[in-house]
Amino acid sequence: MRPRIYIDTSVIGGYFDDEFEEETKRLFDRIVNKDFDVYFSEVNETELSLAPQHIQDLKTLIPVECYKYLDLNDEAKQLAETYVVEKALGKASMNDAYHIAIASVNRLDCLVSWNFKHIVNYDKIKLFNSINLKLGYPLIDIRTPLEFLKYED
Repeated sequence: MRPRIYIDTSVIGGYFDDEFEEETKRLFDRIVNKDFDVYFSEVNETELSLAPQHIQDLKTLIPVECYKYLDLNDEAKQLAETYVVEKALGKASMNDAYHIAIASVNRLDCLVSWNFKHIVNYDKIKLFNSINLKLGYPLIDIRTPLEFLKYED
């Protein structure tokens, strides 16, 4: 069984960003090799709809049998709103809250992001996980693409 990862929109953008390009492309090499089931949501789709076409097209690198789509359902909306009410995130970061909530509600193995301010942040992750545990959801594992690199001996 392949690990199930949710990649937020920052990872897609990272593919074309000088600072994150190398690591993001190496993650996508693993995705193309079918190492993961990759989850997207309607939140990704909405954010990507505002991006240039070459960024939108990156999604086509994901093998069709590894691509999974998730709706932003009421349960995920409620959890995201709780992240905001509990001050894990501000209201202006609602899409980030949705990404985390969708991954949590669907019990995915990991959320992958380059968003250090709102998502891949030690203090924030502690808050997300505290809320998740209080509400009966599992801990959410949040990582950067760096942590998916394979190092050959």
